[in-house]
Amino acid sequence: MPDELNFLPSLTGSFAKPAAENPTVEMVEAAYRHHGLHWRYINTEVGPENLGEAVAGARAMNWAGFNCSLPNKVEVIQHIDGLGESASVIGAVNCVVRRGEQLIGENTDGKGFLKSLEEIVDPAGKRIVMFGAGGAARAIGVEVALAGATHITIVNRSEERGQELMALVNDKTPAEAAFEKWDGDHSVTDGVDVVINATSIGLYPDVDARLALNLDSLSADMVVADVIPNPPQTRLIRDAQARGCKVLDGLGMLVNQGITGIEYWTGVTVDGGVMRTRLEELFSV
Repeated sequence: MPDELNFLPSLTGSFAKPAAENPTVEMVEAAYRHHGLHWRYINTEVGPENLGEAVAGARAMNWAGFNCSLPNKVEVIQHIDGLGESASVIGAVNCVVRRGEQLIGENTDGKGFLKSLEEIVDPAGKRIVMFGAGGAARAIGVEVALAGATHITIVNRSEERGQELMALVNDKTPAEAAFEKWDGDHSVTDGVDVVINATSIGLYPDVDARLALNLDSLSADMVVADVIPNPPQTRLIRDAQARGCKVLDGLGMLVNQGITGIEYWTGVTVDGGVMRTRLEELFSV
């Protein structure tokens, strides 16, 4: 590992939290300390109007890479040199990696979820119901499809966005996708293996917000996953547990995103347990 510090900034939108309060910063820095890596992960606020200059600065200063969040995930593509496979299909980037002289865009959102899901069930051959059609749903849908899921039902209130994601999965992956308009409490049909909340419903501070789902349609042989990391024990997770379902909280996705990003940048596979412990401290789990 080189002696100089390797800064990996998170190029966020205008609502970034201070670094000391940012869970991703705390999580990544904890991994660096644990493994004795002479790297830093800092948080910077960069709006779309300054994104090109920020990426040029990252090139000039030889940064190993950076994360970017909304609203920069799509806009950043025009300022970098290429895309990884899933980022190309998804059409969005949240992780940029220096490879030689090039900056290559990857998307670890879906990869983080997929790794977390695979700890409980292999998505290959499975039927999935996913609530939402935004950025997280787009990334997750593509990754589970590329991992072998046979059928993905996209449940969303906006028909336009839902149909768009359905078309993406059908056109760009081997999986079959269908769209169902989300109107009232959705009932999961028999034969579904995995149910995913890929919306922001239940995110702090709206911790009591209820996903419009007919809980009686859940069965004990289903896996129920929520992408919300704060709080980890969302209302959906608690309700699914009460019905005997295997559950997957959002901390696993966040941790695995971090593991993948750090490996891209440093070549080191870090201990996810260290990062999860830090997140649990922050969220008082």
